[in-house]
Amino acid sequence: METILIKALQLILSLSILVIIHEFGHFLFARLFKIRVEKFYLFFNPWFSLFKFKPKNSDTEYGIGWVPLGGYVKISGMIDESMDKEQMNQPAQPWEFRTKPAWQRLLVMVGGVLFNFILAIIIYGVILFAWGDSYIPVKSVKDGMTFSETVKKLGGYQEHDIILSVDGKDMNNRSGVLNMNTFMQFLDAKEVLVEREGKQMTLTMPENFADEVIAAEDPTPPYYYWMPTVLDSVFDAAKAAGLQKGDSILSINGKEVTSWIQVVAEVSKKENIGTKIKIAYQRDTITSDLEVLVNDESKIGIAGVNPTFEVKNDKYSLIYAVPAGAVLGVETLKGYIAQMRFVFSSKGVQNLSGFAGIGNLFPPSWDWHAFWSMTAFLSIVLAFMNILPIPALDGGHIMFLLYEVITRRQPNEKFMEYAQMGGMIFLLLLLLVANGNDIIRIFFK
Repeated sequence: METILIKALQLILSLSILVIIHEFGHFLFARLFKIRVEKFYLFFNPWFSLFKFKPKNSDTEYGIGWVPLGGYVKISGMIDESMDKEQMNQPAQPWEFRTKPAWQRLLVMVGGVLFNFILAIIIYGVILFAWGDSYIPVKSVKDGMTFSETVKKLGGYQEHDIILSVDGKDMNNRSGVLNMNTFMQFLDAKEVLVEREGKQMTLTMPENFADEVIAAEDPTPPYYYWMPTVLDSVFDAAKAAGLQKGDSILSINGKEVTSWIQVVAEVSKKENIGTKIKIAYQRDTITSDLEVLVNDESKIGIAGVNPTFEVKNDKYSLIYAVPAGAVLGVETLKGYIAQMRFVFSSKGVQNLSGFAGIGNLFPPSWDWHAFWSMTAFLSIVLAFMNILPIPALDGGHIMFLLYEVITRRQPNEKFMEYAQMGGMIFLLLLLLVANGNDIIRIFFK
């Protein structure tokens, strides 16, 4: 329960920061162009607000709503999620959004996305200045890598291959969400230079390598550090069954395992939960087998030896941290965009996550480094998602404004209303699917 609470608090704080910064971007450009902002809210407030106040001589009401699904600024003379048709039926006023030049309205709509991306760059810069940049050069992994069966079949990889470079660049493995950059670098590679049994060789990837790897849904990751199947510690059910430190796992339920990640994948199979699995193992020179009960968390109480690799940490001065943060922000955005193409597959839809899934990305104990890293990542995600040309999102408004700039005529207001309603329905359905997936994972998997 404490773990869930800590993750929830981190999620709420992170999203609150991102929403305030995003809406402040819209607010700042609106006020810059003398457009009236009627409301500035963190979270939504249908029927009532948790808190609100309106400063003297101010046109803006500031408040906190009770539905924690985002936030909004209500800008006068604009068709938005408030669907205030009555205001739009009144004569246009000079302080309204609709009376301003198209380029000003465009900047107002871009402001939220722009501020989210700037926030990510600032956070990454501060992280690099305060903690440095820790990463694992994949080529420094002494025992090499292990690969899924699909990756070995399609790409020609073998167990213990050491990746020296990917398309001429080093592949550095970072932790947490930033690992997606390494992941996409690996999947989208054209040529990979590897060291195999002391010799260098180049592997050429097929054109559809990434799509087929994702579609295969292998139980093991596409790549991982190779670790032996030797037990480093034994406890709980495994200890009660008779396994000991130093034992080597040979097979699980008759399936041969040659690396630790395969052991984890076999034990963690959904059908094994609450049942006993048969483990063949070797102790000294003697081979034997036994049965171990898998608990509700897909665990039996074993841990393997740590992989042998070098961890590097690059330190940055304040002057260099900001541009390095910008580079890291761009790399993260590119990695996220590259992964988005998998969302439209059947597997991608199943992997959509709602608030519970996002909350699980945060660590179980409070860690400021991890918190700010995740907040920077989510800021980039929020910026990208909002720029998509979907009505009800900033990108939808930008799309219609670009149409106006090109054609020099505004879209029909009725059409804008229907488009806004359609966009809101689409986003609501997406929200239901994502959070529905979370419920299925929690209660039925």
